[in-house]
Amino acid sequence: MIVSNLEILPGKKITKHLGLVQGSSVRAKHVGRDLMAGLKNIFGGELKGYTELLQESRQEAHERMLEQAKAVGANAVLNIRFSTSSIAAGAAELFAYGTAVIVE
Repeated sequence: MIVSNLEILPGKKITKHLGLVQGSSVRAKHVGRDLMAGLKNIFGGELKGYTELLQESRQEAHERMLEQAKAVGANAVLNIRFSTSSIAAGAAELFAYGTAVIVE
C-alpha cells in the first residue's frame, strides 16, 4: 500500500477515487504517567510517557485507516492527515484520515 501526505503521486496515475478512509484511537492517561508528568512540570523536560502514548495511538489509528483502505480495494492512500482532540478529562482521540485511491 502506497501512503503519502501528497495529493498526487509523481509518476503515478490515479485511476479511481474510492473516498475518505479513516482510523482513530482513543486513549486515557495512566495515573503513574500523570504523577511523573507532574514532576516534569516542576523540573522540566520531555514527558516521555505521553510521547509514547501518542506514538502508540498514532500507529494504531494509521493501521486502522489502512485496513479500511484495503477493505474498499485501494492500493494507495493520499493526502493523509492526523488530528487530535480531547474526548474527556484525561482521554484523547488521535484521528488519521486520507483519500483511498487506485493508482497505476
